[in-house]
Amino acid sequence: METYLPPNRLLSTRAIAMPADTNPSGDIFGGWLVAQMDLAGGNVASVKTKGRVVTVAIDALVFHKPVFVGDEVSCYAEVIRIGTTSLTLHIEAWVRRALQDEVIKVTDGTFTFVAIGDDHKPREVLRD
Repeated sequence: METYLPPNRLLSTRAIAMPADTNPSGDIFGGWLVAQMDLAGGNVASVKTKGRVVTVAIDALVFHKPVFVGDEVSCYAEVIRIGTTSLTLHIEAWVRRALQDEVIKVTDGTFTFVAIGDDHKPREVLRD
């Protein structure tokens, strides 16, 4: 089992998987986990681009392990590309199982966001 956190990544969100996030069999919906990752990526992307962003693509999303009710889900993001109007992030979801110290990578994928203006049209990414 993996017991380390990902290096060079920004902790962006943390949430507890709850019973309301399950399907009728009691498993956490994959869509809930993807939504957590998208929120994490949007958070980092909006800070990096200094404004509003929208998700335009999710690539190479892989579910490695399940998420269970009570798991603490932490999403980490790493910027892998900044374009003229877009930003691509590699996002990893890790869990700490309820009442345990060990952390496990459960999902990762590549998310692309486009910076948009008040008119909802792409805008140039503002950089430092």
